[in-house]
Amino acid sequence: MLEITKRLVELLYLAPIGDDHFRGDSQDLGFPHVFGGQVLGQALMAASHTVENRLCHSMHAYFLRPGNQHMPIDYEVQRVRDGRSFAVRRVSACQDGKEILTAIMSFHALEDGFEHQAAMPDAPDPASLRSEQDWGKLVAPHVPEKLGEIMTRDRPIEIRPVNPVNPLKPEKRPPHKQSWVRALGPLPDDPVLHRCLLTYASDFSFLGTSLNPHGVSFMNKGMQIASLDHAIWFHRDFRMEEWLLYDKDSPSASAGRGFNRGNFFNQQGTLVASTTQEALIRQR
Repeated sequence: MLEITKRLVELLYLAPIGDDHFRGDSQDLGFPHVFGGQVLGQALMAASHTVENRLCHSMHAYFLRPGNQHMPIDYEVQRVRDGRSFAVRRVSACQDGKEILTAIMSFHALEDGFEHQAAMPDAPDPASLRSEQDWGKLVAPHVPEKLGEIMTRDRPIEIRPVNPVNPLKPEKRPPHKQSWVRALGPLPDDPVLHRCLLTYASDFSFLGTSLNPHGVSFMNKGMQIASLDHAIWFHRDFRMEEWLLYDKDSPSASAGRGFNRGNFFNQQGTLVASTTQEALIRQR
């Protein structure tokens, strides 16, 4: 495993600190607060530690407060229900005695059933695209040094955007975005870890989909943007070190909020997961 990916895996594997209580470190990605995908992924890992022989099939979470990236996060899991096929867990993430995220997750035992899926949309091959870091190197000379470092630093999750937006000169576009994502290097054969990594990655560049029609970016003066909630459904097995197409659209924006949807497809065209998120997109 690559060292940079190993650090992310270690971040997601939490330390038990008591009955159904876990603690995770925070990661500084250069954002003002803890990256929401980190808290989502750690919360899913905490809940998964309390379930046997079942994998998460859905998670619904609300971001309540911004997290402090210089402090650990405590996760408390409540065992809501253990049935024959399904188990439900509620997770609270806290820092300094205050709740920063609340989530509920459902776990399902493997079984056969009806099968259908949406068709994979057209997208260029990931080998033909530049990574976000490559695009960041083009923008870095024109932004403050610290922001340029954030845009070009190495990451354990490689993202190759399709037709990326120039954050310095955003133009109005349809509310649709695509990117290919994968974890760098080989990973253990742990389906829980792969789900937590996908959850982590699903928060990258998601809310920006609802900004496309308005010709603005996170760099516009007076823009206040933040994830309000996040939901994810796991449909089929996948591996995070293999390329996944993240196809996103935004059907609505109103009242200072943007609604976003996403689907993850593997390169064989199989739909493996779906996401939704509502975000604050306020221009002061």
